[in-house]
Amino acid sequence: MAAGKFKDRCLKTLDEVARTKAPVVITKRGRPVAKLVPCSAPAAKRSLVGSVLKEVGDPFGTHEAWDADAS
Repeated sequence: MAAGKFKDRCLKTLDEVARTKAPVVITKRGRPVAKLVPCSAPAAKRSLVGSVLKEVGDPFGTHEAWDADAS
C-alpha cells in the first residue's frame, strides 16, 4: 500500500489488519518502508499461585529435635 493511501485510510487499515491478521506493507515511491502487523496477545505469565493443594508439616522446620531453653 502506498504511503499516501495509507495516510488517507490509516484507521480503516488498522481495523482490517486487526480483523484479518494479515500484515500490510507500506511503500514510498515503490519501496517498502514499513510493515503493519497485528499485535498478538501477550503470553500468560506462569506462576505457582494456586498450585499448592495441601500443606503437610512445618514448611520452615528442620525436622531436628532441639531444646532452645537448655543451659
